[in-house]
Amino acid sequence: MQKNRLNKMVLLFITIVSGYNGMAQTKNEFSVKQAVDYGLKNAAQVKNALIDIKNQEQNNREITSQALPQISATGSLTHYYNIPVQPIPDFISPEFYTILENNHVQNSTTGQTITDPNHGVYPDLQFSFTLPWNSNLGITLNQILFDGQVFVGLKARKSAIDFYTKQAEVTQEQIKANIYKIYYQLVVGQKQLASVQSNIDDLDKQLHDTKEIYKNGFAEKLDIDKLNVQLNNLETQKQVVENQIAAGNAGLKFLINMPQNEELVLTDTLNEDELKTGILDESYNYNDRKDIQLLMINAKLQAYNVKRYQLSRIPTLSATGSYSKAAYSDQFSDLGQPWYTASYIGLNLNVPIFTGFYKNAKIQEAKLALQENNNNLEHLKQSVDNDVAQSRINMKSALATMDNQKSNIQLAEQVYNSTQLKYEQGLGSNQETYDAQTQLEVAQNNYYNALYDAIIAKINYLQAVGKL
Repeated sequence: MQKNRLNKMVLLFITIVSGYNGMAQTKNEFSVKQAVDYGLKNAAQVKNALIDIKNQEQNNREITSQALPQISATGSLTHYYNIPVQPIPDFISPEFYTILENNHVQNSTTGQTITDPNHGVYPDLQFSFTLPWNSNLGITLNQILFDGQVFVGLKARKSAIDFYTKQAEVTQEQIKANIYKIYYQLVVGQKQLASVQSNIDDLDKQLHDTKEIYKNGFAEKLDIDKLNVQLNNLETQKQVVENQIAAGNAGLKFLINMPQNEELVLTDTLNEDELKTGILDESYNYNDRKDIQLLMINAKLQAYNVKRYQLSRIPTLSATGSYSKAAYSDQFSDLGQPWYTASYIGLNLNVPIFTGFYKNAKIQEAKLALQENNNNLEHLKQSVDNDVAQSRINMKSALATMDNQKSNIQLAEQVYNSTQLKYEQGLGSNQETYDAQTQLEVAQNNYYNALYDAIIAKINYLQAVGKL
């Protein structure tokens, strides 16, 4: 019984672990477009850029709210344990005694004319203008009728959203370029790994054949040792390439924000003809560059800022209104009998006269910011011209190098195959084969380096003309 229970527990454990591993080893087969889509959806930089757009939407709501009625309600209930008093000079007693003296009013007891006993010096009178219990309920309305800064803010709302939207697109484009570069670096790495493995297979066969020839006395032990050294070098090179691919794969996952415990398989291959398309197109438009579009939108915002500060120098007008009820009583139970109503409507006009040159300074700051943005825009256009020119040169050079290295591979393969055939027929030496194999490996490495350089040059060119 215990054994059966133990077996069930072991089976359950294996099932859970297997299920966990299955989840942990999620397999993602991505083309470069799918990798870009995944990255643009999940990359932290893009998420933050989209949050900036939503934040600006809320900021626009704040601006809109300034042009809408502002309504507030108030209520209060107050009980005074010590009723506040207001002291005022005693103006009654001196006046009273003055009248008595002027009219010669006599004291009924002494028969003498009444005079001021304090000679005009009396303590302040204390008056209370409230009752112990006070209650107040009211509602207030304020409405802007004219405020130049608010109206400019309303006009600038769309441009502000456009600015953060374009900023997100600039971020997306940069991430897209990086994804392309790492993706195709891995594709080249896979091709290079396949070539190294093919060389290992060929060398394994050559080593086997040499050992057989050695057994028959037609080869030296030195020939076997040379092949073993070369084979070990290839195995080391294979390990290096595999490590580079693993590191690049992890880097690509990090860039697109994919969990490291998921498997990423690249499905796209390289087409040399695609690298050569569009490189002779001499036309390009500045407006295709998203960073230029961003500066153009920013110029509009800066112009709105100038206008906003200019309009801050003119008067503002607003309407206001209030309706309230108040009650006062000696006792809480009598509070609200009766309620006293108060209401009013009015206009508020604010005319700025002198602000210590503050507004003039803000206007000049806004104009300088606009000028700086325009300077940056002109500089960026010159930078685009330089980027396009340099990327075209680099692209043509990289493609020419790639074609030359591809021709070198074909020649090196022909030399290697001819040398190998001569060696198998007993007409060539092992050293010739060794040298031909080395030259082939060098040609292959040079080709893959040139291929990757051509890919990077093409991506940089497309970025420069704004067509990535």
